[in-house]
Amino acid sequence: MEYNDMKNLFEDGKQAFRINYYPPCPQPELVIGLNPHSDAVGLTILLQLNEMEGLQIKKDGMWIPVIPLPNAFVVNVGDILEIVTNGIYRSIEHRATVNSVKERLSMATFYSPKLDGDMGPAPSLITPESPALFKRIGVAYYFRGLFSRKLDGKSYVDVMRIQNEE
Repeated sequence: MEYNDMKNLFEDGKQAFRINYYPPCPQPELVIGLNPHSDAVGLTILLQLNEMEGLQIKKDGMWIPVIPLPNAFVVNVGDILEIVTNGIYRSIEHRATVNSVKERLSMATFYSPKLDGDMGPAPSLITPESPALFKRIGVAYYFRGLFSRKLDGKSYVDVMRIQNEE
């Protein structure tokens, strides 16, 4: 991938920050802390503040806990990076669960492209042997579509896929 493909998309991009608080719940099996989803952004950096288990990733159809490590960041590839890399890097579906005894705290920062740009697979990655797997659209249009949908797994990145019909 050429340097300018990434630079042109993310230079002057947006960064958002969120603090998550998941209080203890006497019946954690009846609730979900955060629905299964993939992050729609380019990159997410998460710090699990009190080292309480609750983050889970989906791998081979099963939910796997991400064991918190002291002073360690969790870095998630987001849907935009999956699109820009034409599927070379895949975003990860994840969810947050609650605990019956102890609260869980985390901080996340999300990095996204500039809103007035457009996005799609990086031109340097597209060849006749490796055609584009995703649509090219405006970043603002991408986020409008995202925020008009229910948080549901990786469904939005799937909407962005080009359906190759033969």
